[in-house]
Amino acid sequence: MRHDCMALMALGLALGSLLGGCADIKEAGRTVGHTTRDVTREIGHTTRDVTREIGHGTRDAVKQVGDEISK
Repeated sequence: MRHDCMALMALGLALGSLLGGCADIKEAGRTVGHTTRDVTREIGHTTRDVTREIGHGTRDAVKQVGDEISK
């Protein structure tokens, strides 16, 4: 009987330790995930903006060359 009680108490302590560790792991995962999301979004927006500027610059240069040829 005493052995069963000690085993049950040890199991309870082990589960309590695991659950406490799970919360820390979950928080670390959330932090990594949110940081990755934010960095990826910033990279995507910057890429979009740079591509737009290149496209507009190319369009303007082609238009200018066309205007020069038309003269």
